[in-house]
Amino acid sequence: MAAESLHGADTDAALARAGFGAAVPRGPRPALVVVDLTRGFTEAAFPSGSDLTTEVDATARLVAAARAGGVPVVWTVISYTPAEADGDAVAWLRKAPGMRALREGSAAVALDPRLDRRPEDPVIVKKGASAFHGSSLAALLAGLHVDTAVICGATTSGCVRATAVDAVQSGFDTLVVADACGDRARGPHDAALYDLQTKYADVVALDDAASYLDDPFRKADR
Repeated sequence: MAAESLHGADTDAALARAGFGAAVPRGPRPALVVVDLTRGFTEAAFPSGSDLTTEVDATARLVAAARAGGVPVVWTVISYTPAEADGDAVAWLRKAPGMRALREGSAAVALDPRLDRRPEDPVIVKKGASAFHGSSLAALLAGLHVDTAVICGATTSGCVRATAVDAVQSGFDTLVVADACGDRARGPHDAALYDLQTKYADVVALDDAASYLDDPFRKADR
C-alpha cells in the first residue's frame, strides 16, 4: 500500500471493512498503569525528557480517582544497572544510546515528585518499551484479578503504545487515556493514538477515564 493512501479519504472505510475499531468492554476490576513518568521523561532538562506538566497533572487526577475507587495503581520505570548502561548487552541501547542516562539510583529514574506514589503501590522496573516484556506485570495484574488496564504515561509512541499492545496480548481489555499521555513531538503522539484506537484499545478522554476509575463497578459494562 502506498504511504499516501494511509492518509486518504478512504482510510476510515477501509478500516471499518476490515473490522477494526470496535469498542472495548470495561470490567469492574481495572488497574491504572502509569508508564514511565519519571523525571527523565517529564522534565525537559534531561536528554530523554520534555515538559510533560500537563500530562503529569492529568495523571495525578487519574491516580486520585483510582484511590477513591479502590483501584490499584501500578507504576513503571526504565532503569539500567551500570553494567547494562555501559555495556552492549541491551539491544535497545544500541539503537537509542541516549537511554543509557536512565541509570539506577539517578534523578532521571525517579518518579515525578508531583505524583502520589504510595509505598503500597507496585513499581515495575523494565529494560525495554513494553512494561510486560520480561517483567512480572501480567502475573501481578492477574493476581489482583484485574480485567481492564487503564494506561497513561510516556512516551505515547514508544512505551505507552508497546505496553498497551502487550496488555491486550496478555488478555486485558485496555483503555489509553489520551490527555495523560505525552511524547516529544505531536506527530508520533497522534499516530500512536490513532493506531491504538483502531486495533488495540479504546483511546479515551480524561473525564471519562477518571469517572470510570472513581466507581468502576457502576461504570463497568455489565
